[in-house]
Amino acid sequence: MNQFNPKKLLNSKWTAAVTKNKEKHFIITELEINEEGKVLYCTMEAIMSKREFMIIWQDLRNTSLWHQGWK
Repeated sequence: MNQFNPKKLLNSKWTAAVTKNKEKHFIITELEINEEGKVLYCTMEAIMSKREFMIIWQDLRNTSLWHQGWK
C-alpha cells in the first residue's frame, strides 16, 4: 500500500505497475477538491504521449497498479 497525503498529490510522479500503450510514467496535473477540502479525483498525464485521464485518487494506494516516483 502506497502511503501519501492526498492534498500533496499535485505534480507528484507515478509509475504504472503494468505498462499499457507504451505508457509507464505519469504525473498528476490537476486535483478536484470539494468545499470541505477533500480530494475527489485527480487528472494524470502520460509523460511520453501527453494523454490525460481522470483517476480516483484512492487507486494510487494500490501497489499492484501504481508505484510512487518514476522507476
